[in-house]
Amino acid sequence: MVKLGILDYAQIDEGINAQKALENSIELAQLAESLGYMRFWLAEHHNVPAFASSSPELIMMRIADATQRIRIGSGGVMIPHYSPYKVAENFRILEAFHPGRIDLGIGNTVGTRMVNQALNENKKGKLHYEQSILDLSRYLSDQLDENHRFFEITANPVISTVPEMWVLSTSVRKAKMAAKLGIGYLFGLSIAGMDKVRMGIQAVETYRNEFKPSSFMPEPKVSIAPFVVVAETNEEAEAYAEALDFWLLGKEDFGYLKEFPSVKTARQYTYTEEEKGMVQANRNRMVVGDVERVKEKLNALITQFKADEVLLVPLMPGLEARKKAIELLAEVF
Repeated sequence: MVKLGILDYAQIDEGINAQKALENSIELAQLAESLGYMRFWLAEHHNVPAFASSSPELIMMRIADATQRIRIGSGGVMIPHYSPYKVAENFRILEAFHPGRIDLGIGNTVGTRMVNQALNENKKGKLHYEQSILDLSRYLSDQLDENHRFFEITANPVISTVPEMWVLSTSVRKAKMAAKLGIGYLFGLSIAGMDKVRMGIQAVETYRNEFKPSSFMPEPKVSIAPFVVVAETNEEAEAYAEALDFWLLGKEDFGYLKEFPSVKTARQYTYTEEEKGMVQANRNRMVVGDVERVKEKLNALITQFKADEVLLVPLMPGLEARKKAIELLAEVF
């Protein structure tokens, strides 16, 4: 049976503040654990007013403390901005407190121009993405050799376990890298869309064929991550999807809205013809409907990708809607 996880954004819904949004993430994670979900991951977003998830590592520690079994992870740490050494230290501390429960998901999105500049102020340059991940894997597994530029240092604390490492990607090249390093591969359908399924299938086939076991994973693991909008009826799900439609326009670098929109707010907006086209295109990134329709669509994707897991992205307005969505999916999976 395929395993399910959740990718959460600590979204600030209309009528609540950031503190409440973070508390909602804890509540959602606790519910997911009680329902048998495998993982609960936190996204990393900067300068997006409607998301409180600017530092997934800190939220991870709080949620890991508030749960007992479910794996807690990043979806993902945007490594181009950071020192692999410091990321390794952060995740070793997380793993030390919660051994066998921590996931390190890594991405390479740099954000908007201003965010990129602010996070890299006064830096002379950046490491190549693949070098960053290679360095990170070596720090976490204590495999630096004398040829490495920092071979004399250790990522502390030294512990006996390692977090699971995952690459978040939509490319064959990153799949080959993940296979070479022996880490997990997650194909982001919420980013790529359903029109990139063929490429995604090629990527996961390449990953499985070239996978080399490591201390992080003894065998390949493939996950897919679509936006999922599910409710008790198709009509209710379609209404929730309108809020996501509006949000995904990304107006003013997602600064147009200070809170994640309600269905009412979305329906008050007047779309241009160009924006209507964007909405239609973005529907390729979502699985929308009642639980039977969503189950059918997800099972088709699972079969196509031969996925071991699905990381659900329930970007829906209101905590109660998100809670109901993961309850419905837990019942049918």
